[in-house]
Amino acid sequence: MEKDYGKYFAPSLKEARKRIKKEIEKIKFSFPEHLRQFGKDKKYLIKTFGCQANEADSEKMAGILHRLGFTEADNESEADLILLNTCAIRETAENRTFGELGRLKGFKMHNPDLLLGVCGCMPQEERVFNLIKEKYPHIDLVFGTHNIHKLGEYLYDAYLNKEKVAEVFSEEGKVVEGIPTKRAHDRKAWVNIMYGCDEFCTYCIVPYTRGRERSRSPEDIISEVRELAELGYQEVTLLGQNVNAYGKDLNIDYTFADLLLELREIAIPRIRFTTSHPHDLDDETIYALAKGGNLMPHLHLPVQSGSNKILKKMNRKYTREEYLEKIRMLRKHVPGISITTDIIVAFPGETDEDFKETLSLVREADFEGAFTFIFSPREGTPAAKYPDDLDPGVKKERLLALNKLVNEGYLRGNKRFEGKTVKVLVDGPSQKNPHLLSGYTEHNKLVNFPGDKNLIGKIVDVKVEKAYTWHLRGIISKSHS
Repeated sequence: MEKDYGKYFAPSLKEARKRIKKEIEKIKFSFPEHLRQFGKDKKYLIKTFGCQANEADSEKMAGILHRLGFTEADNESEADLILLNTCAIRETAENRTFGELGRLKGFKMHNPDLLLGVCGCMPQEERVFNLIKEKYPHIDLVFGTHNIHKLGEYLYDAYLNKEKVAEVFSEEGKVVEGIPTKRAHDRKAWVNIMYGCDEFCTYCIVPYTRGRERSRSPEDIISEVRELAELGYQEVTLLGQNVNAYGKDLNIDYTFADLLLELREIAIPRIRFTTSHPHDLDDETIYALAKGGNLMPHLHLPVQSGSNKILKKMNRKYTREEYLEKIRMLRKHVPGISITTDIIVAFPGETDEDFKETLSLVREADFEGAFTFIFSPREGTPAAKYPDDLDPGVKKERLLALNKLVNEGYLRGNKRFEGKTVKVLVDGPSQKNPHLLSGYTEHNKLVNFPGDKNLIGKIVDVKVEKAYTWHLRGIISKSHS
């Protein structure tokens, strides 16, 4: 017999579209006494789909679960709780999650006490929320990106009150500080500096799933990074849907460039950030990167298209000329910087000429890597209603042609490091060859090399012997052997 809903609050696309100019509410996370250790002797498993923001959210959920007394399960069969932290950016990501929901139903049949939950971006979509409710009655818990901090309360209701919980807020969002975090890595950390997005690119669902732009205070960010440095972390990646817009909602004269310059003074070897929107990348941020130090010489700057006509239809708020000028500025002030990007092909209305303009921009920008995609319509976004009569075969041909050019950039970007000694933060054994170690350089290049496992978590010098399209192969410096 299926449980009835206790807490129930459905998302609204209409509400998610609103942007009201009001002060962002800051909340201090607190842990109710009655929740402490109620998860003792129970095990959890979190399956994360999507971007770094989802990974950071999963670390917070894991932190809350450990505070509740849960321990992490090694596999699905021993778990008492399975959470799917989902991504809504493309249709393929959603289909994969729905496949997982169907597959996990079998675990529920064998273990009726198993709790299954869906969270993250997908439930923020009104259509998906209703589909989960109607087609997947074995799901016990549904919540969105705005109410992760209430996970303990939801589990309390689901376990002790034997109720299903579905609570997804369509709000502009708050900033919740102090959520316990169980980090997936002991030397590399995600640090949220802001949440949400106000750009409203016509193809993108993120402003509806993540809410309005809202920045954490500089003091809270700096305090978190300083604590990570004291704990021995080697690398921090600053996260935001649009980090370049950081600080615009704060009632102080403080920008993303100001934050970078302050973090540059903290004794942590590496600082990265993602994602940058070209429209908000200002000269001050470029000048900050030019100071180097622990600010890494790599920037991921999504361009999406090289055609001004398509950029306008996408509502990207810049032209190809403005984008290329930012690339020129970056290369002038940060010599040797590695620049990567995102590109969508076959956006509705894209002609052969538009696509050729994208290819020419890729050549001119000299990218050292790109994530490339065929346009995927997301219900609720303006672009989902744009006429799209391009033959699927042509779409695939364009993607293949783009990838061929992008891969040449990957290899060219790697080749420039042949014969040079690079600093590598060692992540662990190589995924494809456990007898090798792997890690990333300051320019975000993957390097595989033989070495002792006691080097994991350290920054070591590696001489690059051979460059391939996707990675570098090297030998460790004698000082580390």
